[in-house]
Order: sequence, then structure tokens, then C-alpha cells
Amino acid sequence: MRLVVIGGVAAGLSAAARAKRLDPSMEVLVLEKGEHISYSACGLPYLLEGQVRDWLQLVGFTPERFLLEKNVSVRGGAEVAAIAHSRRQLTLLSGEKLHYDKLVIATGARARCPDTCLPLHTLADGVRLWEHLREAPPSRALVIGAGYIGLELAGALRARGWRVTLVDRNEHLLHREDPELTAILRRQLERHGVELMLAYDGPAPEAPLTVHATGLQPNTLLAESAGVELGHTGAIRVTEHMETNLPGIFAAGDCAETVHRVTGAPVWLPLGTTANKMGRIAGANAAGRRERFPGVVGASIVRVCGLGVALSGLSAAHARKAGFNPAAVRIRSRDRASYFRGRPVTVELVADKSTGRLLGGSVLGEYGVEGRVNVISTALQARMTVEDFLGLDLVYAPPYAPVMDSLLVAAQQLAKEL
Repeated sequence: MRLVVIGGVAAGLSAAARAKRLDPSMEVLVLEKGEHISYSACGLPYLLEGQVRDWLQLVGFTPERFLLEKNVSVRGGAEVAAIAHSRRQLTLLSGEKLHYDKLVIATGARARCPDTCLPLHTLADGVRLWEHLREAPPSRALVIGAGYIGLELAGALRARGWRVTLVDRNEHLLHREDPELTAILRRQLERHGVELMLAYDGPAPEAPLTVHATGLQPNTLLAESAGVELGHTGAIRVTEHMETNLPGIFAAGDCAETVHRVTGAPVWLPLGTTANKMGRIAGANAAGRRERFPGVVGASIVRVCGLGVALSGLSAAHARKAGFNPAAVRIRSRDRASYFRGRPVTVELVADKSTGRLLGGSVLGEYGVEGRVNVISTALQARMTVEDFLGLDLVYAPPYAPVMDSLLVAAQQLAKEL
């Protein structure tokens, strides 16, 4: 039995390793079109900022080490040109043909920008920009796109002494449709010297360095040409078992959609954590298991010029579009006792007025935002109401947390709104 995995980053390698672990007799082969495998794309802004000393630190495995430790063969520079599923055959760009019994498609996403632009998506993109920044004296930089990548990149370039202009066609940051969140982040960016141009639809201002961070799109051309169905999101449609419409073909990671556990609707969220978990399920089921991936609540975190911005679930605007009747509050508190140098923290919670069910939230602050948003994510997955949330037993000690955590303060205010 031969399993072939197309894609050698998060989802692909997770699928390959899990399948081999569950069925050691299975031959597992990973095909990666790029030069590098198993790297942290999320670490690229920190490489550019200088917090990561060398790009090799972002690489988790080489093909040789993956073979040694996981007993899985990985071929780099092996781009698949076509899938002939009726013959269980792959054709590489080189013309070589390979047989498979089962197939996992983990082709990821690609940058949504012109071919001539300078993107920041793959490790190769990051290394190219990193080398340029090491050689070029600080000047003026233009970052197009104010999503996760654009915001972190703007902060990284400012830390290196560049004058930065951040441009986006949208009027809101992070695609959250939250005017107050956008206002908070605008103040943070401008405080650190980043010029922000939102709702801008004119020609891009000229700058010595222009980087496109205009988002991603699922890399589905190969799968679609083989007869694999796409979903409403434009990504590959899969079941909870990561199965496509073609028997024996699974898909996982940034090329596949999943289910949003708050709305129940299909969603495409290209995040590394999601890709790894989807890959594990795809690999297990390719090895004969029957495991399921229940979906996501959309938990994410980004650093904006030193400010942690953590989100989970729906904003009020997104909840309204999904058919809920939302109420929302945003409170400002401290992350620990004031006499222990407590720092400001901002918490937003969103709930449905009809049922009291928690729908989403955000946490902004310098410290502790990851722990608090993880509490919100857990509550969303448990379908907790605001009343349930108020009953949570959260820790208190002056060096770590206030006597009434900011999450509970926000929940109290939201309960009054409800």
C-alpha cells in the first residue's frame, strides 16, 4: 500500500507522519515542489525584525532528518503536474509518473498578488526579503495589505528603522468589521510611526521597497483539474474525515475548507494550527482509521507593534451576517494587580441576545492575551452561554491575574446587556 502526500509543510508532513506511525507497513512518500519543507511561515516577520538570528532556525525538518526520524521519504523539487485518479497515477512536472493507492492533497495556499510582486508567504520569500534588508540601508517601505502578515511585517520593518506606509482597500483591520478594534490598532500603529492608509483604492504610492501582503487563496488548481470538488469558500470540499468526493483522495490544510463550530457553515481559515490538525486526521484515515475533525472556532493571534491581538469566534458584525442577534461589550482592565505593574488589557465579548450563547471575543494587551483567548475558544467549543461563562473558576494571584479576571468583568457587563 502506497500513500503519496502532495505538499511538504504543515498538513502534508502531519498526514505522512501519522499514517506511517499507525501503519508501519505502508509506504509513504511526500512530494514537495519547493526547496524547503517543515518550516514556520509564522516566524518570517520575526526573522525580518531580527528576533530570529538565522532563517535555518525556522526549519523543523530536512528531508534527511524526516526520513531518519519518521521513516517517511520526502522529495523536494518534485512538483505534481497532473492527477489521473482512475489510474491512481501522478505525473510530475519533469514527466515522471508515480503510482499511489491513497492520496493526500496538502497543496496549501498561494499569495494573492501579481506574479511580479514581492510577497511574504513562503520561506523562500522570507529569505529573499531578509537578505535584502541586511544589505540595504533603512529607507521607506510600502506594505500593501493590512491583514495578519501585513501588520506584523509593518512592525518588523519599523523595528529595523524603515519608514513604513501600510495600505489596504478595506476600511477595517484584520477583516473583523469592527470599527473600535480598527481604531485601537490605528492608534497603536501610528504611535510606532506607521502611516496607515485604509479604504484606499488609488495607485500604490511609490517606495524603494514594496511588499504585497494582500492575502492568500487556496491552491486548488491541481485538485480541481483532477475532478476534486470545491466548496462554497473556493477551497476543497471535505467531510469531517478529510475525504474528498473521490474515494481514496483526502485533502487537508490551507487548500481545504472546514466547518466553523459557531455558525455551522463551511469556512476557509488558513492557519498553521488548523493545518496540522487536519493533516493528522487525513493521515490517520488514509491509514485505515475513522477519525473526525470537528472544525474550528477561528482562534488566532497577531502582534501589532508589541501589542498582542487575539481573536476567536465572531465579531458582532459577522454574527449579524450569520443570522444571530448579537450583543457586544468591550471593557478595559488590567492583566494583573495594579501594584504588580499590571498592564492594560482590553476584552470584547459577543453573545446572542435570544439564547445567551457566547459567539466570539477578542483580547488585546501586552501580556496574557493568549491564555485569555484560549479560555474564550474553549467556551465557544463548549457552546457555553454568558451565564455559564460567568461561573468559570479562574485563578487569582497578584503577580499573574487580578482578583476578578478581565474576562469575567466583560461577561458581567455582557450579562447586563442581555
